[in-house]
Amino acid sequence: MPPFRTVAAYAPPGVGMLAVGIVSEVFGPHEPALPGFDLALCTDRPGTVTADGGVPLAIPHGLDRLATADLLIALPGTGFRTPPTPAVLEALRSAHDRGALVAAHCVGTFTLAATGLLDGHRATTHWRFAPLLADRHPHITVEADALYIDEDRILTGAGAAAGFDLCLHLLRREHGATLANTIARDMVLPAHRDGGQAQYLPAPVPEHPHNNRLTEVLTWAHEHLHEPLPITELAHRALMSKRSFARHFTATTGTTPHAWLSNLRLTRAEELLETTNLPIEEIAHQVGYSSAAVLREQFVRRRGVPPRAYRRAFGTSATPGRPPLTER
Repeated sequence: MPPFRTVAAYAPPGVGMLAVGIVSEVFGPHEPALPGFDLALCTDRPGTVTADGGVPLAIPHGLDRLATADLLIALPGTGFRTPPTPAVLEALRSAHDRGALVAAHCVGTFTLAATGLLDGHRATTHWRFAPLLADRHPHITVEADALYIDEDRILTGAGAAAGFDLCLHLLRREHGATLANTIARDMVLPAHRDGGQAQYLPAPVPEHPHNNRLTEVLTWAHEHLHEPLPITELAHRALMSKRSFARHFTATTGTTPHAWLSNLRLTRAEELLETTNLPIEEIAHQVGYSSAAVLREQFVRRRGVPPRAYRRAFGTSATPGRPPLTER
């Protein structure tokens, strides 16, 4: 199927204002140069829905919009402990059966779980409610630590702001890294966060004078991505020992220096594959890999396809309705 263009977000009673804001920011109107999405907020019957905090929201569309959208998102609501109406469940099942993408984040995952579509799959939700989801739906493999989980045509995300991670992942997967990164920059967000929900549990990172130095080092690494960037060099620039640097880096960012660098290199490689005609060997060198073979190995681990297949799907010469992202 071609990349999604129409998006229908189901807003249940007590829908989260943050969740409405997330889908509106990611899939709402953007500058003319960017691809546009047709976003529709839907509910059981068009009209006013009371959001969390008692805020009234005018929702213009009913469940009929779920029948035609390329992507359906079940938004979280305060009444998630009560099963959705049969009409909502049937609309989600029908959309999945016709090949649409179906997604949810936070306690919106409970809506998808009630359809049975998640049975036999992995899923995530807000860490606080993961035990409840697992208890109610034993046929789902609940991964409480994940920020989002991609099970091909059904995706789930963690709580609250992790909805951004899920939506940006969908953009990156279906429309490429350039669009995802551009929209993330507009929202002043990272295009991709490493690590899981555990880094956001109550364990605050204390104020520390190393933090400013770490920020300077990360900025420097962005500008010198073509270099090897061993951890010893980064630690030296941060005026720390290698061990102290690794410990402070993980406490501050939620991931290891090696994982952070790998993500940075591969994200830049995706952008170059999409927006330039540079040879793969040159791209490898620009992002700090010793050869095209090394880039290919790392790229396949991340994307499941080699760089050339990714370029065919997402490069500037790719056409609307491009073939699936598979190697041939």
